[in-house]
Amino acid sequence: MTSLETKHIDQPDEGKTRRIEPTDSSAAPQGDPLGTRHVARQGAPSSGPAELSTRRVAPPAAAPPAPAGDLGTRQVASAPPKAPTEGTLPPNTLLQGRYQILGILGMGGMSTVYKARDLRFANVTRLCAVKEMSNLSPDPQLREMAFRNFEREANILATASHPAMPQIYDFFNEGTRSYLVMELIDGEDLENYLAELGPDEFLDVPQVVDWALQLCDVLSYLHKHKPQPIVFRDLKPGNIMLDRQGRVRLIDFGIAKVFQTGQKGTMIGTEGYSPPEQYRGSAEPRGDIYALGATLHHLLTKQDPRLEPPFSFQERPISAVNPNVNPQLEAAIMQALEYDIDKRFATVDEFRKAILAAVRRGGGRLPASATTSFQEVLEGGDIEPIWRFACEDEVRSTPTVQNGVLYVGAYDNNLYALNAETGEFLWKYPTDGGIASKPCVYDEQVLIGSADRILYCINARTGRLEWTCPTQGRIWSSPRVEFGHVFFGSDDHHIYAVSAQTGRIAWKIQMGGPVRSSVTFGDELLYFGCEDGSVVALDIRGEVKWRFRARRGVTSSPFLDSSEGLLFVGSSDWNVYALDARSGWAVWRFRTGGPVVSSPIVDKGVVYIGSVDKYLYALDARNGRVLWKYETENQVTSSPAVAGGSVYFGGVDTYVYSLDAETGELRWRFKTGGPVVSSPTVAEDIVYIGSTDRNVYAIPT
Repeated sequence: MTSLETKHIDQPDEGKTRRIEPTDSSAAPQGDPLGTRHVARQGAPSSGPAELSTRRVAPPAAAPPAPAGDLGTRQVASAPPKAPTEGTLPPNTLLQGRYQILGILGMGGMSTVYKARDLRFANVTRLCAVKEMSNLSPDPQLREMAFRNFEREANILATASHPAMPQIYDFFNEGTRSYLVMELIDGEDLENYLAELGPDEFLDVPQVVDWALQLCDVLSYLHKHKPQPIVFRDLKPGNIMLDRQGRVRLIDFGIAKVFQTGQKGTMIGTEGYSPPEQYRGSAEPRGDIYALGATLHHLLTKQDPRLEPPFSFQERPISAVNPNVNPQLEAAIMQALEYDIDKRFATVDEFRKAILAAVRRGGGRLPASATTSFQEVLEGGDIEPIWRFACEDEVRSTPTVQNGVLYVGAYDNNLYALNAETGEFLWKYPTDGGIASKPCVYDEQVLIGSADRILYCINARTGRLEWTCPTQGRIWSSPRVEFGHVFFGSDDHHIYAVSAQTGRIAWKIQMGGPVRSSVTFGDELLYFGCEDGSVVALDIRGEVKWRFRARRGVTSSPFLDSSEGLLFVGSSDWNVYALDARSGWAVWRFRTGGPVVSSPIVDKGVVYIGSVDKYLYALDARNGRVLWKYETENQVTSSPAVAGGSVYFGGVDTYVYSLDAETGELRWRFKTGGPVVSSPTVAEDIVYIGSTDRNVYAIPT
């Protein structure tokens, strides 16, 4: 449903909040735990694509104990736990009457990481990692520092939430020992990946780029953390794991700290990866940028910086070792590795954009296996429309694409027909009022309502008028055809059913207010909203079957999930409702931070809908629980469309957005010249949408 006007409603400021509920990593797919990956042969000519070979990577053997301060949960969860060591917990030890120790995953100077089972889940095997810190050092200062680091790690993981960070489940003390219970990450760290390469092998450059973008994403999250940024301080291949889905997971937050401007401390980190200022006790977000650059240099050259002269990256160009890396990507990494902190990228987001620009300019590619949420994030001028068509006034109508033709209305009173592939003008039909509804194509007819109070039927091929149906009010409702009749609402407080062939009124039913919502159909019933706050179900004869009352108007058009028998709709009372389609009883409701005029869409059990509170929401269709929400810079009155695992919608902030449907992560956003209250239509990998800047855009998905 296209919104009718841009209503700017002041809302209280909220910080960006993303992921609400993490995905349970225990539901990893079966099969090869490591999968197949590609490595490029050393010496491949730089002028052509890298020669690829495919090999099966065997699970790693049990690794030696990890050095102090380098603990994390990096061991492959499927590998057999180590035998107990003196002072450690033996298998079958029970902590808190809940966590059963299965074995040791890693050990350090003051910490041990165990593989454990959570017995609270009696009917399933739920595994977790239990990190133990024992205060046995004879040095009281060392004991105090170790405890502070351990407590800091627990606090950071408890207050931060990102898909690339391990989830914390519990934190407790038993005797002189403290315990942190976290998600067990099933995978392998990048240091092991490097160790498994043959002498003539390099990691595939596009794969490293994908990891780099994922790391930029989580570092950006940490550096923007509220109320204060978090600096990781120890980024290196050994602290980066890949789970079974190929997603990067950042581990070992033991020395991460909250950043405070001007604060000094002791040198901490890993030599070779830590920036020069960190040796002087200064840690800030740009230090993580240096460490990321050092990590990427190591991954692409196989030169371990711990074995090289300190700060010698500028003397060891990547291309001298690995000719598969293009000059633009190398330049971006080398800028991140500048000794002078002011010569580096100011933010990790700038580094990410430089990586993306380098890949595009160098003709590179991202791997098809890369997760959508971490693929190219394109903003503003970085993405170009396939075409744009200029109308004579604002475009608030939602386009319809049928048989290679795009139909869209505009506030210049015209209905336009354009070539969907090229944007070429085919014809236009003038009405006497602005058009905000979505055209409906039925057989060879195009049906459209207008602010001049008339429903028009236009020949789809010629643009000539076939019939009209006058009403007594403006028509903002989008016409829908079913049972050979056109159903639509009018500001004259009526819902209409007219013959699709002649335009003759079969019936019209009076409602308690203007009807701007559009009709949806199911099981010989039709559903729609009304500005008097009601959601109504009629049968095909126009008889009311049930009526649900919201507290304010319902401009949103309902969506019927016939498989679950649920009807979803938004209201200006700030709520999203799930109603029983047969009875109209409310199954659940979710309150947003503002009026909801956006219309919902349901895909794979998820309800997507926008709100005036600036957010696009993803709700669990079963119970209304928030899966994620994405904050824009202004109201979201556009109705989302879902295609190919992505969600598309417009914002009053002038942007068209593409988000990953599963995670809510930004894929790209495209800036138009005005608020976007039009809703998108996706066809043939193209997003079609209008803007109040008077243009219709065709944007690649």
